[in-house]
Amino acid sequence: MLTPEIIAVLAILVFAIALFVFELVRVDVAALLVLVLLGLSSQVEIFNGGLVPVYQLFDGFSSNAVMSIIAVMIIGAGLDKTGVMGVMAAHILKRAGKTEGRITLVLSACVAWISSFMQNIGAAALFLPVASRISRRTAIPLSRLLMPMGFCAILGGTMTMVGSSPLILLNDLLESANLHFPDNAIPMEKFSLFSVAPVGIALVAAGILYFLVFGKRILPVAEKQALTTENLQYYRDVYGIDGRIFEVTVKAESDLAGLYHGEVQARGRAGWILGIKTGTNVQIIPAQDAKIEAGSMLAIMGSREEVAAYAEEHDLTVSPFLNEFADALNPTTAGIAEIVIPPDSDLIGSTISKADIRKRFGMRVLTVFRIDTVIDEGLSSLRLQAGDTMVVHARWQDMIKVAKDKRFAVVTDFPKEEFRTNRLRNASVAFAIAISLVLFSDLPLALSLMVGAVGMVIGRVLNMEEAYEAVSWQTVFLLACLIPLGMAMQQSGAAAFLADLALRFMDGFPVWGIQLFLAIIATVFTLVMSNVGATVLLVPLAIQIALGVGADPAIFALTVALATSNSFLIPTHQVNALIMGPAGYSVKDFLKAGFGMTALFLLVMLLVLNLFY
Repeated sequence: MLTPEIIAVLAILVFAIALFVFELVRVDVAALLVLVLLGLSSQVEIFNGGLVPVYQLFDGFSSNAVMSIIAVMIIGAGLDKTGVMGVMAAHILKRAGKTEGRITLVLSACVAWISSFMQNIGAAALFLPVASRISRRTAIPLSRLLMPMGFCAILGGTMTMVGSSPLILLNDLLESANLHFPDNAIPMEKFSLFSVAPVGIALVAAGILYFLVFGKRILPVAEKQALTTENLQYYRDVYGIDGRIFEVTVKAESDLAGLYHGEVQARGRAGWILGIKTGTNVQIIPAQDAKIEAGSMLAIMGSREEVAAYAEEHDLTVSPFLNEFADALNPTTAGIAEIVIPPDSDLIGSTISKADIRKRFGMRVLTVFRIDTVIDEGLSSLRLQAGDTMVVHARWQDMIKVAKDKRFAVVTDFPKEEFRTNRLRNASVAFAIAISLVLFSDLPLALSLMVGAVGMVIGRVLNMEEAYEAVSWQTVFLLACLIPLGMAMQQSGAAAFLADLALRFMDGFPVWGIQLFLAIIATVFTLVMSNVGATVLLVPLAIQIALGVGADPAIFALTVALATSNSFLIPTHQVNALIMGPAGYSVKDFLKAGFGMTALFLLVMLLVLNLFY
């Protein structure tokens, strides 16, 4: 029966959906409007205190889900600050190469696996900086990587019974339903940890395949990202320096085998070697006495034509990609910079060799610009003068220290992200404790993760200002403001009204048709309310319907719990809200990619459930 409360809640629901779909305002502003409307309903007499009690209106800001998101963002930022995510990105690139398809495959599979053992929002938040680094290193737009990664984080939560909140809740609901079973009915058995693995694995495989086949059509098109922070064309025009780096291997018959780096460097531009790896020993900006041997790998700067000619002349094999030096010399960690010698520098009058620029400051001087002359020969004996512009190659981490040194004036803008590798142990311990509490304790998820977040601050991996900056407040407000709408749906009876209408409509359907309809209803519910709320509401109804038509009630209940993860159409799911800002997605982007994913989810889920259960 329709009541004023139900009519009002459904009107607000339609209003919210319209705001999301047509993007009349930002999604977090739309959520705030919903929160305000629910609060103002307390002033309408016929609503008997409001659609949501005023004292519960802001419960979303302290909810388990929202506090979990804040915690995992801080944990992810802490891990990234220590360089862990950069290492992980390098490993993914090493195995996947630099093609979009292979990177999508490896990245999505990794996220799905992690998501099967922790909340999918946590897995997505942890891999967000990894995807960002991969994007910067390969020039693949972030918008092409984040949606496959985010969708697979959601799908990965269906591989185990601890991968998502609805599946965690399901066994409790089954146990509760058993208490009210008819005397002649067989009680439902609980699902074990990997009971849903066949469904989850099939869904993850289908999701990855979906983006590999249709990704170019359904993902937003964006311009290729710039590989470097500086304008490489500028260095080519002014100094004749091509900033590209190639990796070569020294053959046994090469005339470079047995030489020292200083001997090769004296030959001029063709000898711009920025890295040497011999065995397990890797030197970036190598010393003069670094020996080059057969089998050594060299990182050489120059144009493709110059490096190819140099390789042919000296019997070197050129690799198509940076492999061994991918992490140390990629444009996000190293590059070319201009540094001016100020008038009060104590380096004036000193030679580059005597100043030991390479050893003391970690910089390789490529050339020096003086007044209107480019000097690129005899650099080691060149005496520095006030106003000289040194063009150097260095790691940005070393450049941060140089920029603070009054003997230099760094002209070039560069990434100023300073990794705290000395805090890696503290970050690892905080992360391990948080994950252990999630998996092996009865503490609420938010508290378990907040232990890890606090550990990042106490362990000095992050300071509090950095912890605040790590949180996407748009995501926090979006979710916190929508949680009361889910409460209003349940407390007003609007959710039960819609469910009752749907169940009446299913009368006379075949068993598989009823199962499909339940999955669709669960999908719709989870788009506009919490997946936990949808599960609590629909699982008891699914069990009763299954008993009425002679189907397995546990499988019908599982269908609902799984279908509440089918949330790809609009950014109301936590993971979708998380990736929306960094990738610059619009609601239309989710609709375009999410429609096919939603249909594929339903098809694969029902097919596997009916084949294996």
